[in-house]
Amino acid sequence: MDWAKNKKIIFFFLPFIIYLGLLAVVPLMEPDEGRYSAIPSEMNQSGDYVTPHLKGTVYLEKPPLCYWATAMSFKIFGENEFSARLFSALCAWGCILLVYRMGTFFHGEKTGFYAALVLATSLFPFAIGRLNILDMPLAFFVSVAVWFGFRYFSDGGYGKKNIYLFYLFCSLAFLTKGLIGIVFPSAIVIIWLMFAGRWRDTLRLFSPTGIIIFLAVAGPWLILVQRANKDFLWFFFVQEHFLRYTTTMHSRNESVFFYVPIIIAGTMPWWAFLFKAAKESGAKRFSLFAPTEKLFLFAWAGFIFFFFSISSSKLIPYIAPVFLPIAVFMGHIFRTHDDRRGNLDYGKDAGILYRLPVVLQSLLSIAVLLAPPFLKNHGIPFHTWLPWVIFPILMQIAIIFLPEIIGRKWRSGWFITIYVLSFLFMSSLIFPMSQFLTPYKSAYPIARIIKDYVPAGEELYQYGMSLYGIDFYSKRRTPVVDDIGELRPGVEKLPLEERNSYFLTSDIFFRLCRGKKDIYCVTEHEIVEKLKKKTAFSDVLWDNGYYSLVHLKDE
Repeated sequence: MDWAKNKKIIFFFLPFIIYLGLLAVVPLMEPDEGRYSAIPSEMNQSGDYVTPHLKGTVYLEKPPLCYWATAMSFKIFGENEFSARLFSALCAWGCILLVYRMGTFFHGEKTGFYAALVLATSLFPFAIGRLNILDMPLAFFVSVAVWFGFRYFSDGGYGKKNIYLFYLFCSLAFLTKGLIGIVFPSAIVIIWLMFAGRWRDTLRLFSPTGIIIFLAVAGPWLILVQRANKDFLWFFFVQEHFLRYTTTMHSRNESVFFYVPIIIAGTMPWWAFLFKAAKESGAKRFSLFAPTEKLFLFAWAGFIFFFFSISSSKLIPYIAPVFLPIAVFMGHIFRTHDDRRGNLDYGKDAGILYRLPVVLQSLLSIAVLLAPPFLKNHGIPFHTWLPWVIFPILMQIAIIFLPEIIGRKWRSGWFITIYVLSFLFMSSLIFPMSQFLTPYKSAYPIARIIKDYVPAGEELYQYGMSLYGIDFYSKRRTPVVDDIGELRPGVEKLPLEERNSYFLTSDIFFRLCRGKKDIYCVTEHEIVEKLKKKTAFSDVLWDNGYYSLVHLKDE
C-alpha cells in the first residue's frame, strides 16, 4: 500500500466523518450532555465566564475550560448538537494525531498510521469522543502533557521547550477537570523514570519557569472564582477531589475489576484480532518493543488503570487516557503482522483457534444489536428496529470472513479491510443508537412538543425529575419539584423567594396547583397517576411511554 498517496483519505477524511461529520445525528443525552450544554449556554446569556451556572445556580464542580470552548462554539455555529459536541470531537481527533506521532517516534510512520487507525475505530474512543462530556478533552490534554514530559527526558532533559509544554498542557488539563490534570502527567512520567532506574532525574521535572507558565494559565481563573465564591477552595479541592475519590459520597462503589471488561469492550474490534496478529507476527513477550517504550507505555496505561480501579468513585468515561498507549502497542503488532504476511515465504497462519475471538465478538455484537425488541423497559417493535440494524449486522458478519479472504488472496490488505469494515460499522451504528436512546435518554422529544402545548408565558415544571436538556432546547428556565440532586450546593445559596419559585418541594407545588388554574408539568410516565391523585384534574397532553406532559387544572 502506498501510504504517502492514501494516508490523507484514510487518516484524515474517514476519522473526520466518524468524529465530526455525524455529530448532530443523535440528540443530546441526559444528564451529562444536557448539563455540559446548558452551562456554556448560560455563560453566553449572562456574560459571566468566571462562575459556571446551571439552572440559574452556582455550579462549581468542574473548571471552566470546556464550558468556554463550547460557549465559543455556540457563538460561531449556534446552539445545537454539532456545536455542543465539537470541542470533545476535536480532542478525540487530537488523540488520534497524538497516537500517530507516538507510533512514528517509536517505530516509524507506518506504525504511527496503524496505531492511529486502531484508536480511531475502537469502540470506546468512538463512543466517548462524540459526547459533550469532559473526559475526552481531559484525556487529550493529559496525554499531550505526558508525551511532552517523556520527550523532555528522552532527549536527555535538554529540550527545554518540552518541559514548558508539559506544564502548559498540565494547566489546560487542570482547567478541564481539576487536580487530576496535574497528578496524572506527573505521576506517569515519574513512575516511568523510577522503573527505568532514572530516579535522580525525577527532580528535573520541577521547573520554576514551568510553574510560572502553569500559574499564568490557570491562576487568573482560580483568583477570580474564589473572589466571587468564598467557599470555592474548600468545595472544589476538598469535596470534589479528595472526598470524591476516597469516599462513596456519590454512591458508586463498583468492583476493583470494574474497568477490565470496559477496556476489552472499548478496544473492539481490535482486541479480537490481536491474538492472531501476535501469533503470526512472532510477537512473543513484547519482543517487538524497545525497553524504554515498554516501560513508558506500561507506566502510562498501568497507572491510569490502577488509579481508577482503587477509587471509590468509578464511571466508565474516566478510563479514557488508557486507550492511547494500548493503541500504540496494538498498532505496532498489527503493522509487524502485515509486513510479515506480505512476505511470500511466510508459512501457515495462526489457525482457527486464534480466529475464534473474532467470531465470538461478532456474534455477541449481533446479539446486542438484536436485543432491543426483547427488552422489558426499553423495548422497540422488531419490524421498526430491524431496518436500522441490518447494515451494522452485515458489517459484523463481513468482518469474520472478509479480512481473511482478502489477506489470503493478495497477501496484504488484512488490516485495512478490518479498518474499513469497522469504520462502516461505527458510522452505521450511530443511527440505531439515536432511535433507541432518544425516547428515554434525551430531552429533545419533550422540548420539541412544548411549543405546541404550553402557551407562551406559562411556566413549565419538572415534577420528580430534572432534565437539563429541556432548558437548553426550549430556552426557558423550568422550575424543578423534588429533584435538586447535584444542584443542592448552588440552590442553598439562592434567595428564599427564588428557591421556592424554581426548586420546589411537593407541598409547595401542590399548594400552587390549588391556587392556580393552569399548571403545565413534565414528569416520568409512571408518576402521572400520583399527580392525578394529588390534583383535582389531570390531562395528559403528550406521552411517549417514558415521559408525559401534563396539564393540571384547579376547578
